[in-house]
Amino acid sequence: MATPLGAAAIMCAFHRDDNKQLSVDGLPLIAIANRYGSPVYVYSAAGIIDAFNSFQRAVAPVNGKVHFAMKANSTLGVLALIGKLGGGMDIVSGGELARAIAAGIKPDDVVFSGVGKTSDEIRQALVCGIGQINAESPAEVAAISAIAAEMNYVAPVALRVNVDVDPGTHAKISTGQRDTKFGISTDGRVASDLYQQLVNDPHIVPAGLAVHIGSQIRDLVPFEHAYSALLALAIDLRDAGFPVPHLDLGGGVGVDYNTASPTDFTEYGALVERLFAGQGFSLGFEPGRSIVANNGVLITRVIYVKQGDNKRFIIVDAAMNDLLRPTLYGAHHAICTLDETGISTGKADIVGPVCETGDYLGLDYDMPDLSAGDALAILSTGAYGAVMASNYNSRSPAAEVMVIDGEAHLLRPTRTIDDYINDETIPHIANMSS
Repeated sequence: MATPLGAAAIMCAFHRDDNKQLSVDGLPLIAIANRYGSPVYVYSAAGIIDAFNSFQRAVAPVNGKVHFAMKANSTLGVLALIGKLGGGMDIVSGGELARAIAAGIKPDDVVFSGVGKTSDEIRQALVCGIGQINAESPAEVAAISAIAAEMNYVAPVALRVNVDVDPGTHAKISTGQRDTKFGISTDGRVASDLYQQLVNDPHIVPAGLAVHIGSQIRDLVPFEHAYSALLALAIDLRDAGFPVPHLDLGGGVGVDYNTASPTDFTEYGALVERLFAGQGFSLGFEPGRSIVANNGVLITRVIYVKQGDNKRFIIVDAAMNDLLRPTLYGAHHAICTLDETGISTGKADIVGPVCETGDYLGLDYDMPDLSAGDALAILSTGAYGAVMASNYNSRSPAAEVMVIDGEAHLLRPTRTIDDYINDETIPHIANMSS
């Protein structure tokens, strides 16, 4: 029987204050919108701290090291906060490595994941003294070995395996099945033989095994299947005389997008302890979404309300270039007014100004009467929000703000159109007229 991941019975980071205003740490969100404009992302430092510490406590019985999956949110202020809490980083590009170091993360606290590391990225990782590279193909192992030999380095490499487990999540964020691009098959001796190659390579020090089956997983059963398969392979390799010092269990714990409530990691921690306690492996974890998603909101203001033939459209100043998840994944985010403006007056689509029918933030939501200038909060946008933003339609993505001890701090201002134009050049073009 599936075991769901629950929601902790503690107050959400964003809540109504005594004046019915949506607030964070005593600061009304409308005050932030008035100061910084809209659209704007707002993060709760207290919420991120609570979530990270909660995860740490859950895996404390197995002395697990937590590396934040920074693809969920790579804003320097967020990374620096997590670093101060003792977190390392899980990266998937050279750019993310540079951001991690800029945020004060020690390179040996960084794990480099991903299927397509370039030669330059591998050199960058080795030069800075990265803690672990998760290799995902024989070709990548060969490339790492050759580059390490050329540089006279020894590369710390773990092998990411594919255990063929369906995580039961959205197809675009499922990574555990054999028909995805991720990991080395555990069928036959494919993974075992490649791991033996790591052990025998003088330019590689084997760091162990890694697994990651996907994201937004709210059922413990796929984790149990994946972790059990990983553990069995690790024990077999160790029994054969190969060093397997570390098991990287990845991330993927999901969040409640309906209520935006904090995630309870207790049952996940109990599962990990039951499987791995006393087995003799050090463990690593890479949560991302579960640390930041419900600790961020996107504030937007109404531009127009348009009554169509058969539905109402609430046109706001945020769009798919600010928050892509609804368009990309059909994702649901709770949306509410910053103040209590009354009961629902019917269904409405909350849409942006981008010239795409797919530019929406929510479809068929129960919404009250709204007017131009009214402010809305799109909840649970701390993960895969600002980090996926673009300037499509030559729009400037939303700024980012963090509230710390009741005070708002600007993490990243929005880029102006002049900033983008000044980054570009126009080549000399001869007179093309005939």
